[in-house]
Amino acid sequence: MAKLQPSVQPKLVVTRFGFNRFAEQLNGRAAMMGFALLLLIEYVTAQNPLAWMGLGIN
Repeated sequence: MAKLQPSVQPKLVVTRFGFNRFAEQLNGRAAMMGFALLLLIEYVTAQNPLAWMGLGIN
């Protein structure tokens, strides 16, 4: 006996909230930009991030 195939495809709603591919890509890109800016600021000021916050030695 052959199985019948559905005649209607369900409409999937693409959400922009929660754990999904869009959110993960956006978070990853923001983290990469933040890290690159951290390195740039550290290079320009010649101080580490702890020194910026007053927690480390210069």
